[in-house]
Amino acid sequence: MDKQAVLDALKTVKTASGQSNIVDAGHVRNLQIFGDEVVVDAVADRAALHLKKKLEVEILTAIHTHVHPKAKIKVNLTVEAPAETGAQRIRGEAIPGIQHIVAVASGKGGVGKSTVTANLAVALAEMGFSVGVVDADIYGPSLPLMLDAVNEKPGSIEVDGKRMMEPVFTHGVKLMSIGFFAGTDQAVVWRGPMATKALTQMLKDTYWGELDFLLLDLPPGTGDIHLSVVQAVPVSGAVVVSTPQAVALADARKGVGMFRMESIGVPVLGLVENMAYFTPAELPNNKYYLFGQGGVRRLADEVQVPFLGEIPLVQSIREAGDVGRPAVLQTEGPAREAFVRIARETVDSLAHRVEDLPPTEAVRITTMAGCTPSIRKYN
Repeated sequence: MDKQAVLDALKTVKTASGQSNIVDAGHVRNLQIFGDEVVVDAVADRAALHLKKKLEVEILTAIHTHVHPKAKIKVNLTVEAPAETGAQRIRGEAIPGIQHIVAVASGKGGVGKSTVTANLAVALAEMGFSVGVVDADIYGPSLPLMLDAVNEKPGSIEVDGKRMMEPVFTHGVKLMSIGFFAGTDQAVVWRGPMATKALTQMLKDTYWGELDFLLLDLPPGTGDIHLSVVQAVPVSGAVVVSTPQAVALADARKGVGMFRMESIGVPVLGLVENMAYFTPAELPNNKYYLFGQGGVRRLADEVQVPFLGEIPLVQSIREAGDVGRPAVLQTEGPAREAFVRIARETVDSLAHRVEDLPPTEAVRITTMAGCTPSIRKYN
């Protein structure tokens, strides 16, 4: 067999990353031919086992197809790239004092993402965690209204000789929003770079102190803000909110896909189904599935992420948000039960997901009789 013929055959094989062929990329480090035997020493630029195996099979196929159908081939693959873990794909710089950053997202607008964020934050605070929230929906900030902070303004504090913003404290939660700096009737008409800069300032120029969780209420869709967040800070996981309606589910699927992109690599902690069903007060035992039944649960099964829970279509949730007192603060009722359950499921999912992504720090939730749940750190 001719060495050049083998090299020409190997030029039909793409690198593990798919950027070029393995010959032109310099990934064929040694090639030896002994009669009908071929030894190929090559480099895989991806550490994932299935990608290495795929590359090996393609090398064997190329030589058998283009050079000699009965050649005896030995492929020695080495990896010269760091192992692909979620922790390494998350490139953001950590914010001092913050243990975990959780993004709350939705593919479609109007599905209740901000409502879920507000209630999730307050529920976590009630469980004993220290919680902060960034209203990252630059063009439509709504959390100041939902958390009764419309008339509040962030303070100023000096930390180690540097002036920083001090977040508004409301309902046991620290809050920063672009809504604090724009009038209620003032539209935020900014191009992408300006919005990105504003978000980065809210994240990095705010003195958060010690937080167990920082929740990010992202705008709907997939765009500049989402990419800027994962580039600016290490996001521990994402919660995706959707209604069971087919149109919303299609966008939610895209949202999950965005976080799973190789360049982003943020674990999806789970899906939340909002407006799952309607129960009229006069018929408390009846459930009417106005937007379809169980759509988000089925989507969670399809994309293999946890289903965190469902939230009923209840008038009190809307009323509570309008007056700035999240529904989870109610003493009882289906709304409170739903949000508390989702908060617990989110923390539990985070504990398991982070545990599977070394070397990022993992959390364990412990509950003792008479005590509130707390975070326990372990390696």
